[in-house]
Amino acid sequence: MTGHTQNEVTIGAPLDLVWDMTNDVADWPNLFSEYASAEILSQEGNRTTFRLTMHPDDNGKVWSWVSEREADRDTLTVRARRVETGPFAYMNIVWQYEKVPEGTRMVWTQDFAMRPDAPVDDDWMTDNINRNSKVQMALIRDRIEKEAGERRPVSVLSD
Repeated sequence: MTGHTQNEVTIGAPLDLVWDMTNDVADWPNLFSEYASAEILSQEGNRTTFRLTMHPDDNGKVWSWVSEREADRDTLTVRARRVETGPFAYMNIVWQYEKVPEGTRMVWTQDFAMRPDAPVDDDWMTDNINRNSKVQMALIRDRIEKEAGERRPVSVLSD
């Protein structure tokens, strides 16, 4: 069996700002609440290899892994995969962006399978990813919309 999730959010901010902030991997600990650190291991063109480390879970365990992502600004798509898969047999992620009247629509699609010896199965991880993606996307939306509001020029009324 395999797992598949697709979650989306509309962010009331310009596409360029959403693209720039969500693809600044080094700054992810300030954008996501779940990451304690993001270390860039290598960068070649649009491909970034990096290590993510999460905050300790409820049992005090710290999860960390290496991923690789390639951003394609022309197609407004980012493709990523875990290099160090941990409990996953594989994990592939696609982020898609679309300019919409309300701002920017961002869609995350994740396809994965858990290893047979993983502590959880595909169904459990699917539910977990769906639940967590909604939380993280709402947080990202709020943080980007706040940044967009701070960048808007202030209107000056003349007498």
